[in-house]
Amino acid sequence: MAVTPGHTAVTSGSNGTRSAPSRIVAPIELPASSDELAAEAAAQLGWDGVLLPRLTMFGRRVYVVARLRPEAHAERIALGIGPVTDRASVSTWTWPELAASAPPPAAEIVGVLAVARHWRTGLAATVPFARYGDAAMVLPHSATLSHDYVDNCLPRARAYGLAVVTADENAAVGLDLSGRGERITLGEDAVSRWVNEVVYEQLLALETPADTH
Repeated sequence: MAVTPGHTAVTSGSNGTRSAPSRIVAPIELPASSDELAAEAAAQLGWDGVLLPRLTMFGRRVYVVARLRPEAHAERIALGIGPVTDRASVSTWTWPELAASAPPPAAEIVGVLAVARHWRTGLAATVPFARYGDAAMVLPHSATLSHDYVDNCLPRARAYGLAVVTADENAAVGLDLSGRGERITLGEDAVSRWVNEVVYEQLLALETPADTH
């Protein structure tokens, strides 16, 4: 039996059927662009650094706030070693026999955040980075007005030390949950070194004037 999209078939007797409109829940929309909300959230969190354009790392779309480490950057210039974003190459830097000769991390990552319409998306994007430092998700305020958010999102966010920033219908942001700065984080490893190199490359790209010729 074919049913018109957006309708639900309802039986009436042995052979009769009728269709009734199904309940359609409108998707939650962001009150402003992701770039704007990310910038406002970074300021709300007090993250002092450069907000990089949105990056995709490990399949997650996130914003990174970072700054150069001047001494390490100068050393990299002297050594002639720019950003290295090949993961296989970077992974060798953590090998005991090569660690001493590996270039120093030239970027300081202040924090990583994701702008999402639903907390599950935001959580999935930020948790991998929360293992190494500050992380946050930005949600529309309307997405937090549910038992699901209170009962399921907040306990998970607290467990991972994530901050939650909300944006109302006028795009005004507020801190709904502070991240735990005292949480235990992982030390430097092949993953964090690679992320640092990607961020280093982006920082240098922003510092390089665009070619006007």
